[in-house]
Amino acid sequence: MTNEKTKIILDSLAEAVVTVDKNFKVTFINEAAEKVTGYKKEEIIGDYCKHYFESDFCEFNCPIASVLKNGKNVYDRETEINCNGRGTIPIKLNAAVLKDENNVPAGGVISFRDISLLKEYDKILKNDTNYHGIIGKSKKLKSIFNLIDEVSDSDAPVLITGETGTGKELIADAIFNTSLRKGKSFIKLNCSAIPKNLIVSELFGHVKGAFTDARYDRTGRFELADGGTIFLDEICDLPLEVQPQLLRFLQEGSFERLGESVTRTSDVRVIAATNKNLQEEIKKGNFREDLFYRLDVVNIYLPSLRERKDDIPILIDFFINKFSKAYNKKILGLDDKSYDILLNYNYGGNIRELENIIEYAVIRTKTENEICVCHLPHKIRKNHNCKKNDTPDIHNNELVELLNEYKWNKTEVAKVLGIDRTTLWRRMQKLGIS
Repeated sequence: MTNEKTKIILDSLAEAVVTVDKNFKVTFINEAAEKVTGYKKEEIIGDYCKHYFESDFCEFNCPIASVLKNGKNVYDRETEINCNGRGTIPIKLNAAVLKDENNVPAGGVISFRDISLLKEYDKILKNDTNYHGIIGKSKKLKSIFNLIDEVSDSDAPVLITGETGTGKELIADAIFNTSLRKGKSFIKLNCSAIPKNLIVSELFGHVKGAFTDARYDRTGRFELADGGTIFLDEICDLPLEVQPQLLRFLQEGSFERLGESVTRTSDVRVIAATNKNLQEEIKKGNFREDLFYRLDVVNIYLPSLRERKDDIPILIDFFINKFSKAYNKKILGLDDKSYDILLNYNYGGNIRELENIIEYAVIRTKTENEICVCHLPHKIRKNHNCKKNDTPDIHNNELVELLNEYKWNKTEVAKVLGIDRTTLWRRMQKLGIS
């Protein structure tokens, strides 16, 4: 392979790559390394790498010197390097020997990646507003955290209830991560996502020939989770005819694979979750009462975001920080009007909706270091104009969506946007909407 083709391949990699000769002078730097370090090929090639990167390893523990000396490659070593205009950043690197056509060591290659974002997330996870990935410190949330800690040495079934988007799966993760079964199997299954005719096989397995497409034996989720925990999300959607088998497992810890008469046992803790009112589902005949009481040993009700508004500012800051780093932006917060809007919004989709709103706003914030009203989705800022413009900043698809919502009644749409019909008409003309 020619040198030119090699360079093309290396430039196509997402991971940064730098090569040096035996004198530790840079012989190649790929495009990803240029982007991470801020140094261009023409200014660094031919010079000593330590003059630019200034790593802690450069003087005493150089990874290239190490691999040249003992012939052993270096994997996932963490250090910091100096970057042009960015200061120092944390990286994780690998190092290996480069050999010439005679198989003689001629230098070394280092591949590395920027782990700044991972370090930031690690700091966030150690914050006192973060409990095993759950963000907030309201009284209602803290009482849940206390309950999880209290039952951490128990194997009792847990039933998590709450609206869609409140974070029930995160609660299940926290229960598992604080339990005595941490480090063992943690199997998750969404009961609404599995076809009714396959749910028994998914849960308890089947043997070859049990049904038309059963060409081989299959191990079920309860058997795979032996010694660990299983999380059954949307438990209310478990078919009524399957519920007795789950009840039996909860009572006896035993089951049979579909198509088999051999009784098997498995030691599994069950965590279940639903966004429905199970008492109402029992009255409708959709859920067994005896199964409900078997699951409802430890009950955790996860309040909606409307019920814990104290957590909204914390979540806003968390998501702005998260998406600013994800999209490589430096957004510090919201303007006052945007902040008021988000604090008083209803959040039918709960935390998931707030997260989507902040991601959308961060994406639309181009040069500013502050999210403005005009960056929020129009459904959030209906009657609020941007402080920078006489008319709200609205995109083509947003305006069409709004017109469709009000059945193309331009008078009503103009009211929602806080402008007159003539201004709306001019905006439609500008966007090419007829």
